[in-house]
Amino acid sequence: MKRLLGPLVFLLLTACGPSPQELFDTAEFELLQTNYPHAAKLYQEIIDRHPDSELVEKARARLAEIKAEPGR
Repeated sequence: MKRLLGPLVFLLLTACGPSPQELFDTAEFELLQTNYPHAAKLYQEIIDRHPDSELVEKARARLAEIKAEPGR
């Protein structure tokens, strides 16, 4: 039983993925680094995977900014 506990905990943690805050923080960093495609992907992930998060509106706004700027 003890041998199953470690892999089970690992599986549960990896299945959950990063939190909305972690995604948003990483997206903000990517935006500062002018890595617009990756930032956009992370903002979209917040919108898609965490629709009830308080960060969804901020993510939508940032995504709109990225899409509105030519060359991004």
